[in-house]
Amino acid sequence: MLTEFSNLPNDSRIWIYQSSRKLTDVEVDFVTKEAKVFLEKWTAHGADLEAGFEIKYHRFLVLGLNQTNASASGCSIDASVHFIQSLEKALGVDLLDKMNVTFYSGDFIAHKSLIEFKQMAKNRSVSGNTVVFNNLVNTKEEYLEHWEVPAKDSWHSRFLA
Repeated sequence: MLTEFSNLPNDSRIWIYQSSRKLTDVEVDFVTKEAKVFLEKWTAHGADLEAGFEIKYHRFLVLGLNQTNASASGCSIDASVHFIQSLEKALGVDLLDKMNVTFYSGDFIAHKSLIEFKQMAKNRSVSGNTVVFNNLVNTKEEYLEHWEVPAKDSWHSRFLA
């Protein structure tokens, strides 16, 4: 059951998928349409899942699930991964690779491999004050409060000199 992301409670489970590149307006429209179709019929053991989504900065797809009435099961999580894989194929982007870092570089959002980010930290091209996207947050509340944070306040801190 599709609901507005803003209507999901703060303890809702979330999954963040970052694109390997910025999506075009046409691609964002496509993802929006496909996400609505998927979430409208997303179920767990026959029970409708109350879920919503948002697309941030033409780069991140955030799925949220209100687990009050029904939680995601192995099969429903598999279904969501297949949905994301279908988006990857249709758009020619990577959404599932967790070995990348996305961060602000001035006014722009940069996307680098973890190896490149480590090298940038070593070269002091990024610092503890560099704002990174912590895609490991688990709830809507964490997402709202701790998703865009200085690298020193996230798991990225281990790579800083």
